[in-house]
Formats: sequence, C-alpha cells, structure tokens
Amino acid sequence: MSRSDIHLHFSVAAAAVVVYDWVLTIGQEIELIWRQRWSLMTVLYLVTRYIGIPYSVVNVLVTMPLVSLTDAHNDYIGNILNYALNWTNIVMTAMLDVIMIARLYAMYQGSRTMLIFLVITFLSVNICCAVLAAIGFMNVVAEEIMLSGLHMCNYNYEGDVQLQMSMVWMLNTVWEVLVLCVSIWIAVKHFRDLRRLGPSTGSIVGDYFRVLIQSHVLYFASFAGVSCFQLINISPALSNSNPAAVLIFGSIRFVLVVVQMFVLGPRLILSVREYHAKLIADSDAEISMNSIVFQEHVHISTSGTV
Repeated sequence: MSRSDIHLHFSVAAAAVVVYDWVLTIGQEIELIWRQRWSLMTVLYLVTRYIGIPYSVVNVLVTMPLVSLTDAHNDYIGNILNYALNWTNIVMTAMLDVIMIARLYAMYQGSRTMLIFLVITFLSVNICCAVLAAIGFMNVVAEEIMLSGLHMCNYNYEGDVQLQMSMVWMLNTVWEVLVLCVSIWIAVKHFRDLRRLGPSTGSIVGDYFRVLIQSHVLYFASFAGVSCFQLINISPALSNSNPAAVLIFGSIRFVLVVVQMFVLGPRLILSVREYHAKLIADSDAEISMNSIVFQEHVHISTSGTV
C-alpha cells in the first residue's frame, strides 16, 4: 500500500466517524440545541459540530490523487488548503478551550478569581501557539510530485518547523493538564461537601459533577493520545529509522485529532444539556404524579363526605 493510499484511508475513516456521530446525535441536537434558547454554548456547539464535516471532506479531497490539480496553480492551491486546515486546528482548539472555561466557571460557582485566572492563562497559551504556528506555517512549502503516474501535492518543512509545532503541542498539553487538575480538585472538594447535604440535593449536585468529570476525562484522554502520537511522530530516532511507522502514527494522530475536535468537543456541551433535560423531565414527572395523587385524594375525600 502506497503512502497516498494510507493517507486516503485514514482520512476517509476520520470523515466517516464525524458523519456517523452527527447522524447518531442529530435527534438530541434538534431537541437540546435548536429548540432551546440560543447562547454562547449554542454557537460553540454548532461551530464545532458543523466545521468538522467540511474539514473532513477537504482532507479526503486533498489526499485523493484523482482530484489533485495538475495546472500551474497546483502549488498555490495546495498551500491555501494546507493553511486553511492548519488554522482550523488552531481556531478549533481555542474554541474548545472556551468551552472548558465555561464548564470550569460553572463548577466553581461563578468565581471571578478562577475566571480571571483561566482567561489570562488561556490568552497566554493561545497567543503563543498562534505566533509559533504562524511562523511554522510560513516555512511549509507545497510542491507537486509524481507518484505512480498520478499528480500529488507534497509538503516540505523548512527550518525548525518540527520544533515549533512540538512547542505548540507542549503548550496545549500544559493547558489541558492544568484544566484537568483544577476540575478534579473542585470535584473532590464538592463531593466532600455533599456528604453534609441531604440525600436528594447531594445526589443531584453530585450527578452534575459526575457528568462533567466523566466527559472531561474522556476528552483529556483523547488529547493525551493525540499528544503522545505527535511526540512520537516528531521523534528524530523514529523518523530516521522507520518512515513507515511515522506515516502510520501520523495518520492515527490525524484521526484522533478529528475525533477530539469534532466528536468529543460537541459532546462536552451535549452531555450536560442531556442530563439537565433528563433532570427537568424527571422533576416534571414527579410533580405530575404528586398532582394526580392529590386529585385522587380530594376526590375520595369529597365522595366520602357526600
């Protein structure tokens, strides 16, 4: 199997995962997103959900030799597509960070101190990542190559692009570890405080935190997997000794990045709204049951007096 075939197969797999998850959650999306009052989280959900489909399709088209351009503008268009995809990664990462800040702000019960700390850290990390990425993208050059008689677009990296990209991943990893630590800390603190509350209130608040932590840990696990594959992929020892392994690791990393941004990202919002809707539905059902019992009690009492 050639290099282009491997890229194509993994790109198709990533696109299939995004489309399958969208089809799987479209019913919840209509009920919990489109029919609800619009907010910042609604906009973030729709962007992270619906950017993923064209993003995946463009990746498939870029890796398909049959649709590769063969005119004089091939390199120019290849550079544009490469810039668009890479900057989409940067922007989507920042939007997912905003979702995390909103979740932590709610978990810390509207603490302004925590909000200021998170916003300052978020801006510092993302500004540094944007600057490093911009410098790195300037040193990526597209060129047309012939592979098995087909025209393909290949990207060459000049200068210290690998070092700059690894610094971007390290900064994002520091941010994710920080967010996970403050999430676990406040969750443990709340679970200890819930022991002093009643069973009904404690169980409701505890379930909210459990939903938040479970989705957060799953998201962090995917990011940790992406970071590990990225560090392995840029390892000089591996790249020099086994280029085939580098290609496979890079392709797996791409699939994990797509899943993290466009599947687990939207589910960070959808899982909380789903639990909130379930809680409201259970509360309405309990109120309706109490009303029915009350009406039956009144009817029996009236019949008895007559």
